[in-house]
Amino acid sequence: MSTAPEELRYAATHEWLRLEADGTVTLGITDHAQAALGDIVYLELPEQGSQLTAGQVAGVVESVKAASDYHAPISGTVTEVNEGLVDAPEGINTHPYQSWFYRMQPANPAEIEQLLDAAGYLKQCTA
Repeated sequence: MSTAPEELRYAATHEWLRLEADGTVTLGITDHAQAALGDIVYLELPEQGSQLTAGQVAGVVESVKAASDYHAPISGTVTEVNEGLVDAPEGINTHPYQSWFYRMQPANPAEIEQLLDAAGYLKQCTA
């Protein structure tokens, strides 16, 4: 069964988001998403400084069995990308909630509250 830490927020499209103390957010894909993809072999990250809109494709995750787009759960500006994960994307399979993809400055922090909590996300995964 998939896990979903309580302190995170979740998009219906299987991305997680953590609000940081400085008001930025850190994002990645969920345990459920990595399990569905299988062994991850490639990760495409958004460009630092790029503007993303909620729901927009932010990049691609490829596994041995499929390639899948991942989306920005909220709108904002990408402030940092995890280049180390590009060189070792298999970390997403073993530690999906430590293997963050990028950080962003939210354009509208209220969008975060519209995302699912852990219980709502897990319920969606089992529906």
